[in-house]
Amino acid sequence: MAEPFSSPLHKTVRIIDAFSDWSGKIVAWMILPLVFSLTYEGFARYLFNAPTLWAYDVSYMLYGAIFMLGAHYTLMKGAHIRTDMLWEKFTPRTKGRIDAAAYIFFFFPAMILLFYASVDEAWHAFKMGELSEQTAWRPYLWPFKGIVPTTALLLMVQGVSELLKSLYAARTGRFLTHVETIQV
Repeated sequence: MAEPFSSPLHKTVRIIDAFSDWSGKIVAWMILPLVFSLTYEGFARYLFNAPTLWAYDVSYMLYGAIFMLGAHYTLMKGAHIRTDMLWEKFTPRTKGRIDAAAYIFFFFPAMILLFYASVDEAWHAFKMGELSEQTAWRPYLWPFKGIVPTTALLLMVQGVSELLKSLYAARTGRFLTHVETIQV
């Protein structure tokens, strides 16, 4: 029997999943500066009565970045919520067909629209030097707004892997698991 992941499609899935696994773990490390900034703000505010100008902006920007940039990792892990009560009753082949159709007709068009809308917004913020109006610190907003098109790109890349997995399930009646796809 041939190695189960020797075809170009399986290799593509393996490469994309490995990238998403690696980049998702990198994004997870962003929690450390978030915890540090909130801890520092807590000590500065309540122990020294010297609140910072920057802690609020840093906290919402880092939290937003972690949430958005982790979406592709969540997609790879299959951790997004499914609301279909009938889903568990479907065969893997039917699930694969439904997922493939959903990726083609809903997911990719939505991500393409999100990318094009958000890249213009981020570019506009960069060109005009847009500043935050939330606090007196007033940091630049283009890095924060640039997270949205980056997220759309990362989701589209992982979406290719998920589409290939769905097509595989529709054809074979067997879903590839995350562990199977990232083993080298």
